[in-house]
Amino acid sequence: MKKWLFGLAAALAMGVSAIAADVALNPDHPDKYMVVKGDTLWDISGRFLQKPWLWPEIWHVNPQIANPHLIYPGDLLSLVYVDGRPRLNVTRGAMGNTVKLSPTMRSEPNDNAIPAIPLDKINAFLTQSRFVEPGELAAAPYILAGDERNIISGVGDEVYARGNFAANQGSIFGLYREGTMYRDPVTGEALGIQAIDIGEAKKISQDYDIATLVLNRTTQEVRNGDRLLPNANKPLVATFHPSAPPRPVSGVLMDVQGGVTQIGSMDIVMVNLGAREGLSAGNVMSIYKLGETVRDDVADTLVKLPNVRAGLLMFFSVEEKMSYALVLKTSRPLRVGDRVEMP
Repeated sequence: MKKWLFGLAAALAMGVSAIAADVALNPDHPDKYMVVKGDTLWDISGRFLQKPWLWPEIWHVNPQIANPHLIYPGDLLSLVYVDGRPRLNVTRGAMGNTVKLSPTMRSEPNDNAIPAIPLDKINAFLTQSRFVEPGELAAAPYILAGDERNIISGVGDEVYARGNFAANQGSIFGLYREGTMYRDPVTGEALGIQAIDIGEAKKISQDYDIATLVLNRTTQEVRNGDRLLPNANKPLVATFHPSAPPRPVSGVLMDVQGGVTQIGSMDIVMVNLGAREGLSAGNVMSIYKLGETVRDDVADTLVKLPNVRAGLLMFFSVEEKMSYALVLKTSRPLRVGDRVEMP
């Protein structure tokens, strides 16, 4: 499976951001670090920097190494200073042996490269997550019946669907059920309905408004009434560039996957911010736990305590009005309703 990699070289090509003017190293940073299997680039950058999303600002692209923006287990990272500014160099190969390149075609297995974040946590959301506008699912074609009138169907079964199948929709359809309607906690605006992924089907024939399809993939039993949507041609993010949003924004944690009440590290959350606020995959923001309301016994009044910075998240799937994000770290339990602010 293709890895979604930390795009260091691409980030450098975009230029140095204004917010990265003061790159602060961790007081206990190492001078050298050997990359090991199981590392993520987020963890590695956190060893060197107080703000890991500023990693591209200290990365020194070594022109003598093929694909210098990729890091592999066995690579040696060395902290050096160039014109008084910290830089990280990479020495390729196990135990830090430098690789000498000859003028010939070479390939490197990208699947072995170190990813930005644990991809097993978000792969399904990268490919199958979907939000739709109110009424979109209700107007979509639906499963009419299974083969031999089965009320539930699985992979390999043929099913019949009824609805308006446009000629330009192609033959591959996602199967969905209507999930939660999300409204902005502040304004009440309808942000979208979560379309719950049920599986995928291929249309093999059509007779007027009745189509015959075969089920290629299912996450649960396919039932009569499940809706079909054409492939969204959702662009997969091939690189994550940890960075701050391009302009000041703030939002709210609206929901968390898994039905838990307390949000912790590596949980997936939904935030009421999206592309219209300028966000893109890889943007990092701080999470602030809402301050409690306490009684001031002296003044005999209720007082709200300040919000407390308690975590960090990275957006990985950005829709127009809302987004999925992965909680990278927390210092205390978080809850739906806590604030998301600039890092």
